[in-house]
Amino acid sequence: MLDFFTIATKGGLVLWSKSYSPSLSSPINTLIQDVLIEERSSTQVYYKDNYAIKWSFANELDLMFVAVYPKALGLSYVDTLLAAVSMEFSSLYGDSISLRNGSVPQLKDWSVHFEALLQTVEDQTAMAKKVKQPRKFEDTARYANTLAFAKAKPEDTKDVSHSPLLDEDEFRRNVDLLKKKTASPRITGRKSKGAKSPITSPVIGLDDSKTKAKEGRKWDGKISAKDAKSLDYSNSDASEVVKAGHLVDQSDMGRHGNDGTYNVADLEATDEDSYSSTESDEEEYTKISARSLQAKKTVAPTSGLLSFFKSMSGQREMTVESLEPIMHRMKEHLVAKNVAADIAQHLCDSVAKGLIGQTLGNFKSVQAHVKQTMELALKRILTPKTSVDLLRDIAQAQAEKRPYTIVFIGVNGVGKSTNLSKTAFWLLQNNLKVLIAACDTFRSGAVEQLRVHVRNLKALESNAIVDLYEKGYGKDSAAIAKEAISSAKLTGHDVVLIDTAGRMQDNDPLMRALAKLVTVNNPDKIIFVGEALVGNEAVDQLTKFNAALKDFSGLANPRHIDGMILSKFDTIDDKVGAALSMTYTTGQPILFVGTGQTYTDLKNMKVSHVVASLLRE
Repeated sequence: MLDFFTIATKGGLVLWSKSYSPSLSSPINTLIQDVLIEERSSTQVYYKDNYAIKWSFANELDLMFVAVYPKALGLSYVDTLLAAVSMEFSSLYGDSISLRNGSVPQLKDWSVHFEALLQTVEDQTAMAKKVKQPRKFEDTARYANTLAFAKAKPEDTKDVSHSPLLDEDEFRRNVDLLKKKTASPRITGRKSKGAKSPITSPVIGLDDSKTKAKEGRKWDGKISAKDAKSLDYSNSDASEVVKAGHLVDQSDMGRHGNDGTYNVADLEATDEDSYSSTESDEEEYTKISARSLQAKKTVAPTSGLLSFFKSMSGQREMTVESLEPIMHRMKEHLVAKNVAADIAQHLCDSVAKGLIGQTLGNFKSVQAHVKQTMELALKRILTPKTSVDLLRDIAQAQAEKRPYTIVFIGVNGVGKSTNLSKTAFWLLQNNLKVLIAACDTFRSGAVEQLRVHVRNLKALESNAIVDLYEKGYGKDSAAIAKEAISSAKLTGHDVVLIDTAGRMQDNDPLMRALAKLVTVNNPDKIIFVGEALVGNEAVDQLTKFNAALKDFSGLANPRHIDGMILSKFDTIDDKVGAALSMTYTTGQPILFVGTGQTYTDLKNMKVSHVVASLLRE
């Protein structure tokens, strides 16, 4: 049973709606926020709570038709209903909507038309679902044979060969087949009782009487534990650390603003990235095509993305046929920029779905309109939907007299500890007291690595308050994090940075341990550290990390990833697709990008820089 149907503009203005469930509110806001703004309209259905939402567009009228029904029912006629309503509504009221000048048209008698369409579609679906009734047993050949056998005379049934169920030839064939089966020896994989193994000769060189124990290998240059301790400089006392302030070029340490805040620098864009979106499309295409022609003189003019668009000019109304080759080339271009293939396909389908049926005014080319629409779609996806001002959030926690906690998670080798130390340096420059919790009790050397970072950070700033809370290896990481947070509250630390062990997304025991750490400590931020080098793998990692936090938490409202740091961003040139893949998958912002190995190599990612890099040939 349909629960809700509405007709609205893409801007959210409801023209008509019909509710069959009094407790259900309009899904328009949910659909716009979660689907249309996030460019997910290429999906077939969207599930919200216990309901399923389907929709279709009439792009020539800038309208959308939305149907809501219980998720458990899975109504099969909704797609047919949406198509029929869209066609009928556009036919009856298309002209008045096109000329309404912003006013809401009078939809006279539309409710009657809709009820008639709904009834017709439901009746047709019900008739199509009628399954042919199975034959009764009395109508089958088996019943006839059984009846004939029951009516046969007793003298006819003494010999099975005279049974009406089997003729004589078939009976003989069955007997011969049975004799062949009984005559052939039975071959099984089991060993008969008392049978000896055919292999009786002993293995050459094996002495059964004596089993030699494996001897431990003695390594050359082996040192004693006492010597090893004397060579360990990672646990030096803070008072013995040489202050390195005079050895550091202060101009490379970053600058403070007028209000005293130390801000992370913006990622520097190249000259090609700093184009203005207000320039005319034809001028922009001319510039980029000239650069491409100069750089690739041996390449045919139609091989590039933009030159391919130029061959598609002259179209006035955008159709599926005219957009299909353009979107196919756009998908290949995005995949070449390291965007995950599935996300590139969804994004292109979503943009194309919003363009079909639109009529271009004046002499605007299809390629210019597609490029402009794709640029807007990318900006909508990459623009943060939540606050990325960590300093403001930390100030709020200080007002509540509690430490602000951040957990760093990710797979092996992406640079969690390194980016944690960069974040610690940024916080120290803002005069915050930092406690680092060594909760990677799995990887050898993880605690020592953090000790070195703490020693270095103290050496850089004489007044910096940064400490390490560690309990060694093999301990419960969730308990260590809880103790560190309690300790930070007593000692007056402002921020607790929790380092966790790297784990692959398919490692079930470690993912359960991570979910336990998050559930027990309920941190303020869960930051996923991922490599900017990955493509499709980024989607799998984020999806499974979020799924583990949800499935293993045991909570009704489980936590999920709150933000991301992209490491190794300086190694990818303009292949910035991982930023789009991660943001599209989680809906969460990228807080920082890592661009090197020093503490100042933490940058802000500019949305315009990423969009320009993705669209640049």
